[in-house]
Amino acid sequence: MTDNDYFKDKICIVTGANSGIGYAISAEILKRGGIVYLAGRSPEKIAKAKDDFSIYGDRARELIMDVSVQKDVETGISGVVKEAGRIDVLFNNAGVGGTMPFDKATYEDWKKIIDVNIWSVIYGVSEAVPYMLKQGSGHIVNTGSIAGIVPPPFQALYSLTKYGVTGMTECLKYEYAEKGLFFSVICPANIATAIFNKGVDGVARGELRIPDDAYPADKAASYILDRVSEKKGIIIVPEEPYTEMWKGYVLGSNEVEEHLFKMAHERREAFENKGSYF
Repeated sequence: MTDNDYFKDKICIVTGANSGIGYAISAEILKRGGIVYLAGRSPEKIAKAKDDFSIYGDRARELIMDVSVQKDVETGISGVVKEAGRIDVLFNNAGVGGTMPFDKATYEDWKKIIDVNIWSVIYGVSEAVPYMLKQGSGHIVNTGSIAGIVPPPFQALYSLTKYGVTGMTECLKYEYAEKGLFFSVICPANIATAIFNKGVDGVARGELRIPDDAYPADKAASYILDRVSEKKGIIIVPEEPYTEMWKGYVLGSNEVEEHLFKMAHERREAFENKGSYF
């Protein structure tokens, strides 16, 4: 059952808070009465996000850290605990996309996407868990992807990282259940954010091109927080048709197999003709 007061007065850290899903989640937590440390590596972008949330006063707070740097994450999380006295919910949300032909990916591409999408989650979880164990409570929410439960063609780099996030989160959900800690993994499909315009290095590439079927980020955030309050493990958003796709993939549905082979063909043609899968 959804707990409408789950985030009220909770100390929350949201990484990647200056844009996309992280920004939308931060806004929704603040609406629900929570305290949000807006985490990101750009002081200018985080300051802008905090200014956007000025209506919430000191419940919107800045946290400057590069999530791909272990020492930054250690210092950032310990600083929050020192200032606020605890950490109730950590959203390991920062991430980069990576859709490209496998044979075009360089080892540097692999390193960059793994550093941001996997190591940032490892750092965040590793630094937060000891504090939460000491408190006897806490909830960690990692952002995976639909590509972390269903393997889309031409996303081998991205899917590797997101399958890792899903697997890690699910393992920890069971490992720490008796200790009062909860773990959830968000598996978004197409959400209307700027991630579609960024490469593996996180740098924008030309004009923003968001898929026609993309789900609004604010609606996604509201749905996500409802499911987090229910302590749900895997949170697929939007729920349909992607929950059925996931189930079909797991059960070996011919329809899903055909869909993925068709997607591979269409993306291959798009890359060969336009250099992009849009």
